[in-house]
Amino acid sequence: MLALTMGEPAGIGAEIAAKAWHLLRGSGPAFLLIDDADRISGAPVARVTSPEEARAAFPHALPVLHRPLPVPAIPGRPSGATAAAVLAAIEEAVALAKSGAVDGMVTNPIQKSVLTAAGFPHPGHTEFLGVLAGTGVPPVMMLACPELRVVPVTVHEPLARAIARLTSELIVEHARITHAALIRDFGIAAPRLAVAGLNPHAGEAGTLGLEDQAIVAPAVKALQDQGIDATGPWPPDTMFTAHARPTYDAAICLYHDQALIPIKTLDMAGGVNVTLGLSIIRTSPDHGTALDIAGKGVANPASLIAALRLAAQLAEHRRTHS
Repeated sequence: MLALTMGEPAGIGAEIAAKAWHLLRGSGPAFLLIDDADRISGAPVARVTSPEEARAAFPHALPVLHRPLPVPAIPGRPSGATAAAVLAAIEEAVALAKSGAVDGMVTNPIQKSVLTAAGFPHPGHTEFLGVLAGTGVPPVMMLACPELRVVPVTVHEPLARAIARLTSELIVEHARITHAALIRDFGIAAPRLAVAGLNPHAGEAGTLGLEDQAIVAPAVKALQDQGIDATGPWPPDTMFTAHARPTYDAAICLYHDQALIPIKTLDMAGGVNVTLGLSIIRTSPDHGTALDIAGKGVANPASLIAALRLAAQLAEHRRTHS
């Protein structure tokens, strides 16, 4: 059993939750939705008070832990009045996962601008979850689909600032957390990491920039010295080809778009956001709130279904590894 948060009430979260239930009710994985039950349409709803009730109800109705919103949600029009409820749903899902009442949590997309305006101090879900369910290491974002796993070392910051902040130590930290998660949660006994270069052709021996020699290569050497199967720096323009991808289990990328462009090109509908380094399992669809199509009945639940399935798989691997 997994806990699914409401996400931005004005977005597509409730719609894709209902569609996902229709497609998963026979096969699973089972999930309960933390949301305002009165606003759910597109599926029969069972108001439940516990994961146990949700398990029994799931084959017949979408189980919902009813958490009323203070104002009605209007599709496509986010309201700061719902910010506290959005955050409370995340906190409740974390609590359920930490207690063992559910196997993990899946988060519907949030509207960061609305939460920030309401006083939310974190850049996004990942950092907030690090506070709620951290393990003493920084939470790390992975994007995963069947053909590729990528981990950006720097994420939501301007490119100039990301490059200025890049260090060998930061690369090593992200790679070590990724390596541990691949073993514990993905069931990969001996993970292979490919570390991307920063400059075109990975700097081409320094003629196209010195960062790959000065920052990336030492990080790869440090990882190898720690017994981690790491290679690089890889030329970023060839490491995501069909020929290269089977030679590694995860790509350590140096900035946001270097990681997200290839995975979204390969599998925009099936990509999943996974937070590594937490005490619990957390996944999320790899898309936003889709305010432009909210309420129109056309939202695709594929990424949410992939996130639910992957969360269940990771939870099973973690139980087996532990």
